[in-house]
Amino acid sequence: MSREVHKYSSEVATGHPGFPFNACKNRFNCRKKNICSNNCSRKSAYYCKLCARCNNNCNDFIEEICTARFRVPYVCNGCESIGNCTLLKSVYDAEHAHIKASQAISESRSGLCVSEDEIARLNAIISPLVKNGQSIHHIYVTHEDELMCSKKTIYNYIDACLLDIRNIDLPRKVKFRERYKKPEFKVDKGCRVGRNYEDFQVFLNKNPDTSVVQMDSVIGIRCGKCILTIHFVESSLMLAFLRDANTSKSVIDIFNMLEKDLGEELFQKLFPVILTDNGSEFSNPRAIEFRPKPRFGLRTNVFYCNAGSPFQKGAIEVNHELIRRVLPKGTSFNNLTQKDISMMNHINSYKRKKLNNRSPYETFSFYHGEEVLKTLMCTPVPASDIMLKPALLKK
Repeated sequence: MSREVHKYSSEVATGHPGFPFNACKNRFNCRKKNICSNNCSRKSAYYCKLCARCNNNCNDFIEEICTARFRVPYVCNGCESIGNCTLLKSVYDAEHAHIKASQAISESRSGLCVSEDEIARLNAIISPLVKNGQSIHHIYVTHEDELMCSKKTIYNYIDACLLDIRNIDLPRKVKFRERYKKPEFKVDKGCRVGRNYEDFQVFLNKNPDTSVVQMDSVIGIRCGKCILTIHFVESSLMLAFLRDANTSKSVIDIFNMLEKDLGEELFQKLFPVILTDNGSEFSNPRAIEFRPKPRFGLRTNVFYCNAGSPFQKGAIEVNHELIRRVLPKGTSFNNLTQKDISMMNHINSYKRKKLNNRSPYETFSFYHGEEVLKTLMCTPVPASDIMLKPALLKK
């Protein structure tokens, strides 16, 4: 029973009637006001400690952890103080425990699991030698003690496009016909804990006025260039960024660039919460949520749709249909440049019935202003000049 509770209990961040979740040691004596300045979602609260966003925005936040969670019975279900506690709680719920156990069994039987640091270590050993003409067998025999994995595992990583080299770099393997479907690759399955779709709905219930941003990838041909799409649901404006490879690092670099261009305050205003799917390129949510050192701090919140449920981010999926009019499925993106992705200006200038016959560009401009659109490299296209055909890229 102890192992069951430890493994399948859930951490919940809840307060009690009249008081939101607040895990700060100074919460009883704190008299701070206007921490969020004009971005406050609960201006009726006299003190910031009565706002659910207090812990995320206060520079003097010191987390208090209840030590009772680490003693028998390890959960807060029977605690006498649970009705007056605003700290992080550990709760065991039979239904949630059953769901978590089923997910753990399902994930353990599918895909590969390896950290990005381990991939980088193997890549530094293998890729330079392959580019010098050495075979995987020769590399494995020579560096077996350094690699610490099987030869088959190395081939799987190359198949999954995790290393700098590809199958085309292996003179013999490129001639072989694929004999079976490759396993789906997954990285760090624990990254989705506390960030699933149910957690997303809880977040929106606590922050009902929050604007949602959806994120996805548009794939060309396998192992080729791809596009990261960022969709502002409120205005239907979509940003697109060309990437050389479908890796998590390329996604992180784009968000670091956006924050640098927009500034920290405007970035947090535009990207309060991001909803995406379970692709391996989104497997490092902390690097997206927190700005890099030395300016370390929370800048957004990332959540994931349930597996096989693209309808949960249906707005971006529908908008992808407009991209596919210009770049049909099966089209290679390898000859494109970021300048070609300016086709998004045509899509963002396309009038929508749901926006009261306005374009996403006009709607976004109404909410955030023209200067923000210029910073995002968005420009309007006259209605009569809009083209949503492959010929657009030949102009």
